[in-house]
Amino acid sequence: MLKLAHLPLLALGLVACGGEAEKPAEAPKPAEAAKPPEAAKPAAPPEPAAIPAPADVAAPPADAIKTPSGLAYKVLTPGTGDAHPVAESTVKVHYTGWTTDGKMFDSSVARGQPTSFPLNRVIPGWTEGLQLLKKGEKALIWIPEELAYKGRPGSPAGMLVFEVELLEWTDPPKAPEDVAAPPKDAKKTASGLAYKVLKPGTGTAKPTATSRVEVHYSGWTTDGKMFDSSVTRGRTASFALNGVIKGWTEGLQLMVEGEQTRFWIPVELAYNNQPGKPAGMLVFDVELIKIK
Repeated sequence: MLKLAHLPLLALGLVACGGEAEKPAEAPKPAEAAKPPEAAKPAAPPEPAAIPAPADVAAPPADAIKTPSGLAYKVLTPGTGDAHPVAESTVKVHYTGWTTDGKMFDSSVARGQPTSFPLNRVIPGWTEGLQLLKKGEKALIWIPEELAYKGRPGSPAGMLVFEVELLEWTDPPKAPEDVAAPPKDAKKTASGLAYKVLKPGTGTAKPTATSRVEVHYSGWTTDGKMFDSSVTRGRTASFALNGVIKGWTEGLQLMVEGEQTRFWIPVELAYNNQPGKPAGMLVFDVELIKIK
């Protein structure tokens, strides 16, 4: 998954295949069978050519729009509608990036394949800039160094310039209305875990504490802030139940395949207010896809 890390360009051009001129074939000796010719090796595809930098790559032009953070952008092709992605959206884009001296350092266009990623998992300039665009919109974005890689060794340095086309995006799941506390119809276990089945599953088999499972999930703090979601990443998660927080180990054992359940996990069964982790009671919507 792209995090807009520096992807260095490879040298352009093909390595020529050469060798001596082919000698006339000799008749095989009586005790020696003729060897079949070797299959020709296919030529390696050429590296994509660098895409020329825009004329105003060195600095934002006078008609570029600037934001309070220092980011500047200019719409090249208008998009459609009025909607914009949010920081938690997963976007699909085509892009090319240059340093201000006009050197291209990365391009999904040159690779011929668009890229998808959650907006809150990339450099701050992308998180902010993509939220300004509409579907189908193409823009040039000038990202100051403090919103880019901040001098990180091995990454492009200084202000970066990106031409970005926002193809589409997926918005994050909305926080449940009952995210602040379990509703009256939620069931509670002796540990303090609360849960409510949103969609019944199939079968009767349930995972054990050591089972490996495949799930889709989204998690919120009780103020409605989403902190993680396999749904926005567009791919399921697999893990062993004895390798996650206690609330997950207990809660997933209550489910059958295909079931969707909402869990209210008290802090002592979650991260117990560990620094850098989501604090307090956590709320998860979980779909158990498969018991492995």
